[in-house]
Amino acid sequence: IVDSTDTNFVTKLCQRRMSVGADGVLLVEKADDVDFRMRYFNADGGEVETCGNGARCISKFAYLNGLASEQMRFLTNAGIYESEIVGENVKVRMSDPTDIRLNVPLQLDDGVHTVGFANSGVPHVVFFVEDLEDTDVFDLGQQTRYHDDFKPAGTNANFIRVQSSALIDIRTYERGVEDETLACGTGSIASTIVAATLGKVESPVDVKTASGAVLKIHFDVENGEARNVYLEGDARVIYVGELTTDAWNY
Repeated sequence: IVDSTDTNFVTKLCQRRMSVGADGVLLVEKADDVDFRMRYFNADGGEVETCGNGARCISKFAYLNGLASEQMRFLTNAGIYESEIVGENVKVRMSDPTDIRLNVPLQLDDGVHTVGFANSGVPHVVFFVEDLEDTDVFDLGQQTRYHDDFKPAGTNANFIRVQSSALIDIRTYERGVEDETLACGTGSIASTIVAATLGKVESPVDVKTASGAVLKIHFDVENGEARNVYLEGDARVIYVGELTTDAWNY
């Protein structure tokens, strides 16, 4: 049990060289008419609306700890999610993406980029690139994250290469982490929906992340709107332990 108002706890716990080390912290809280409430804090201590990969992890945690059955409903700051344990995978019905924008000019230091945008619970800019490995995700991502067009909240930035109508490669710079992360569920959703709206992919789409893990995105797109969006992927228990106060009191 932790004090959910103490964001200092989050920032200290997420320090990789001093404590556990993480991109963020998930909290499970009681809530009416659902199995539980999920709250997600980025490594900088800021609470955000949702986290797609976090939704899968918290579903697995709730199931394994008897807080929910194989099919569950839980509240997030982006709305109510439904999820299901499917073997080793977790399949989560996410909120429908909004504010889908295509072919948006974005002025960065190296020139104008044509990007897409979607809010899949949190805001995401989508760059289409051919050479994903040599793309400077940190520099371009940081410029985009703090760009005037997305103030005051800022945005996440995704860089994708469409391999086929059913496969996308992705790298993501995450707001709040302020760096590239190995995978981002909401970024994978936003990127897939932007690509689908442009006619580049069709449901379901496998999204290969920087970690090598593959997320599967199921969806319907019609008249520029996305519906019935599901995020599917594995969720593994790495360790179970007990935190001492030294994990955040330093």
